[in-house]
Parts: sequence; structure tokens; C-alpha cells
Amino acid sequence: MSGEHDFLAERFEAHRTHLSAVAHRMLGSLAEADDAVQEAWFRLSRSDTREVDNLGGWLTTVVGRICLDMLRSRKSRAEESLEQSLDTGAPVPAATPAGVPDPEYDALLADSVGIALLVVLDTLTPAERLAFVLHDMFAVPYEEVATIVGRTPTAARQLVSRARRRVQGAPAPGADLARQRAVVDAFLAASRGGDFDGLLRVLDPDVTARGETGVTIGAAAVASGATRFAHLARVARHALLDGAPGLVVFSDDGQRLVQVLRFTFVRERIAVIEIVSDVERLSRIDVTVA
Repeated sequence: MSGEHDFLAERFEAHRTHLSAVAHRMLGSLAEADDAVQEAWFRLSRSDTREVDNLGGWLTTVVGRICLDMLRSRKSRAEESLEQSLDTGAPVPAATPAGVPDPEYDALLADSVGIALLVVLDTLTPAERLAFVLHDMFAVPYEEVATIVGRTPTAARQLVSRARRRVQGAPAPGADLARQRAVVDAFLAASRGGDFDGLLRVLDPDVTARGETGVTIGAAAVASGATRFAHLARVARHALLDGAPGLVVFSDDGQRLVQVLRFTFVRERIAVIEIVSDVERLSRIDVTVA
């Protein structure tokens, strides 16, 4: 029995950093994120998961629902959300609960989207926040988001769309699109020209660029990466991706979509860039070339 428990614990630890990142972005508090992840472990240890094919997906669902319950039970968002971070005006120093520095914990903090976006996320309803975090930040398909929030896939898509509009901070969708398109225009022009300073002007200081090969954090690092791929920027085209301004790259013959860049905006700057090149994920994105 001990051997089975140890094996289960090893499998859980393999997903801990991802689960902590989801919980941190949902809750805006490292302490609460730790509580949510620990509760997920308790639920896993008491469950029969022999029929679970995708343990990572199962655990993400569990953590998402735990975070949803925690958000709904808060008496006051103003008092509880981002409590530690806002006291100091900066992220909480990386350390384990025992106070021992931990490289994996450092990586979790580096993977956060920054205080600015967390503050904006705190204005969303719990369901909007969960749907937005899972779909736009962790690329969880609408079908899976729907299962977690207890809605239909169409309703989950609407939650994410509503959350995007609130994150972007304007009530008029037409005006939103115009402003966002202008930001994307500036990003594309700076990328094509290798204009590092121009990129810094349109990127949030804590911008996160997430692709299938990894994550880049911070405006300087993201700008540096963008200038190195000016050749791709030169062939990128404007498009609406699930109704939001983004960029697409097609194959040389123009027949096959090979990559998209999706953006999340905070205060008219780019806070999240999601780079998608996986064929299956590309097929699930509604693309309208501008």
C-alpha cells in the first residue's frame, strides 16, 4: 500500500508546479494557492484514479473547482485578494512554507502574470475568472472549461469573451477592437523592424509569452525574443482570433495555418502572448483574416 501511495505522490509532484500556477493566477495569493493544491492532493489520495487517462487534466479540473469554491466563499475580495502582494507593492519573495528557498517555487513566481493583470482579474466573477485563466493562459479547450465551470461549451466561450472585455477595460466592443488592433499594429511594426524600444512601449512590464516550447517572462526578455524572429513577423497577418485581434502565419503557399499569436491586453498594453502552432489546437481557433 505504501508503494502505491508513494507512486501516486510522485505523479502528483510532477504536476505540482502547473497546478500551483493555475491556483496562483486564480486566487492571487501564494498562501491560498498552496492550500488549493494541498486540497487537490487530499482529494487525489482519497480517489480511485485507475480509470483516469489524463491525470494532469483531472488535477487541473479539481484545482479549478477548488479555486472556484474559494473565490465564491470570500467575504471581501478587497481584503483577501492579493493581500500580501499589495501590502508591499511587489510579488511575495519566493520561499517554501518552511522558509527554505526552492528553485521550483522561484519558477512559479516568475511564471506569474504580474500584479497589474491579477488586479484586473479580481474584478471578474469567479466563473469568468476561472474560464479566462484556464482558456487564455493555460490553453484548456472550451469543452474542458465547460465541464469545470458546469456550463455548456458555448456558455464557457461567452464567459471567456466577457472576461476578455473586462480585462481589456472598455464597455464598447467596437472601440476595444480598434484600440487593440492599434496595439497589435505597433507590436508587429516593432517586431518587423527589430525595434526593441518600440516593443517595450506596447508590452506590460510583467508580460508573459507562452508557447509550446516554454515561457518567457518580462518585457525585456519578450522584446528580445520578438526582435530575433523578425522574419516571421514580416509574413504575419492581422486576424480576429475568437473575435479578438491577433496575428496569423500561413505556409508559403498560403493554404495552411501554421501559427497564431493571441494577445491579452491590460491598460492598452500586451500582458499575455500565446503562441500556438500545434495543429489540433489551431483547428479549434475561430480565425477571420483581416
